[in-house]
This record gives sequence, structure tokens and C-alpha cells, in this order.
Amino acid sequence: MSYKIIVDSCGELPEQLKKDGHFETVSLEIFVDDYHIVDDETFDQAEFLRRVRESPNCPKSTCPSPEQYVNAYDCEAEHVYAVTLSSQLSGSCNSAQLGKKLYLEEKGPKQIYVFDSRSASIGQTLIAMKIQEYEEQGAAFEEIIAKVEAFIEDMNTSFVLETLETLRKNGRLSNIKAFVAGALNIKPVMGATPEGTICQLGQARGMAHAVDKMIADLLQKTKNPQEKIFAISHCNAPKRALEAAKKVQEIGNFKEIFIMDTAGISSMYASDGGIIMAV
Repeated sequence: MSYKIIVDSCGELPEQLKKDGHFETVSLEIFVDDYHIVDDETFDQAEFLRRVRESPNCPKSTCPSPEQYVNAYDCEAEHVYAVTLSSQLSGSCNSAQLGKKLYLEEKGPKQIYVFDSRSASIGQTLIAMKIQEYEEQGAAFEEIIAKVEAFIEDMNTSFVLETLETLRKNGRLSNIKAFVAGALNIKPVMGATPEGTICQLGQARGMAHAVDKMIADLLQKTKNPQEKIFAISHCNAPKRALEAAKKVQEIGNFKEIFIMDTAGISSMYASDGGIIMAV
């Protein structure tokens, strides 16, 4: 069967997947005050981070429209899948579902399924890769849906922030807490709940200790690592990501480890220096 995998732009695609005709990205958009950014190949991370640093306001994002998803679904592929940013963090999943409804009403029957990643960034990437794996094995549409939903249920996503400034700007952390954490060099280790909301898993003094804590937590939660891919994305922190990957390789036994640079929406969430991991 022919297939297509649509990933909203919070999910970073490796170059080989960007060149693979089975994948398509649907872009979110970002606003830093009056500056408008489309989260696509034109995204300039350095310019974005500069503008965020200089603005007193938190950057905002808008999700893809249902029409964008309708256009993505309108293809020759018999099986179509969408992988969206957690529905608890963005309206992208709702847009994808509404786009499916509109497509079926306007164009007629088609096998389309929307996966709420309950994650973000490279968590979405792993889901998209898992869909392709099962498609290439020749699994049936409904079987792929069941297996990938089980994969999402079992997946863990965590991140560590270098700075709490974005959380302070968007009101999720008080000025006093942000100041104290900054003064004491406290770095929160964050993760995703089963529903896809953000929660704090712990904290540590300094980024190195926080990243070590995050790795240990993910390894403790991971069953059968030899069958899984460990994914890392970073926002302007390549050295930190490489060091983390080396530690994972030394103490874990994963099928593969790969590193990605964050695109626009993930850069907005992770902030300058942030690290995201999923397995």
C-alpha cells in the first residue's frame, strides 16, 4: 500500500526523511512581538533567539489551519497519517482532526488517521519513524494504528531548560521563583504526563547534573532498549547534545542514537541551550 506521513513542524525530520517522498511537514507559525516566522526551511534559529532575548514578551505560536491539513491529505497515498504536537500544548491536533472531517466530507472515503503524539519535537519524529517501519513491513492500516498508539503509550519525553525566562514571560513561573532558580543555578528536569501535559520530574544544580538526571530517569523507564531509538534535540547546544549522546551510548544499549537541532516551535519551547530527549 502507498502511504504518506504528515508531521507538524514541531517534529524535526532528519535530512533523509525530508528527502523521503513519504513525509510532509505542515508548518506552525511564531510571533515575537510583531515579527512573524513561518516554521519551515526558512527558520533562522539565531535570529529567533536574538529577538526572544530582546523582547519583554513571550513568543506566541499559531497552529496549522484545517485547510492546510486538507491539502496535505489530498494525495495519491492510500494510507495517510498525521503526527501532531500534543493536543494539550497546541491546537494542531484539533486542526488535523477537523481537516480529516472536512476532507472526508468533500472528497469521499480515505484511510486517514491522526496521532496525538502527547509529546513534541523528536518525540513526534520517533512516532513518524515507527509508522514508516510498520508500513515498510507491510502491516495493515488498523494494525499500524494499534501498534503506534501502543508505542506512544510507552514512549517517554523529557527536557532540561538552560533558562527559565520563557516560563517567566508566559506566566508559568513567578518572577521570584525564576530569580531564585537563576541565582542558585537550579535547572528543572521536565517531562510529559500520559495525557501530554508538561510536568516537572525533578531538578538539579547546573545543566550537566540536570542532563545526567534526565538520562538516568529515561534509562530507568525504558524497557528493551536494544529494540529502541534514543533521540536528542537541542536548541543551540551542539556540544551539550553530543556529550549527552556519548553518555547514553556508554550506559545504554540502544539500537540507534541520533541528534537533531530544534526547529522553530521546539526552539520556542526549549529556549536557548535547552535539551530534549525521547525514547
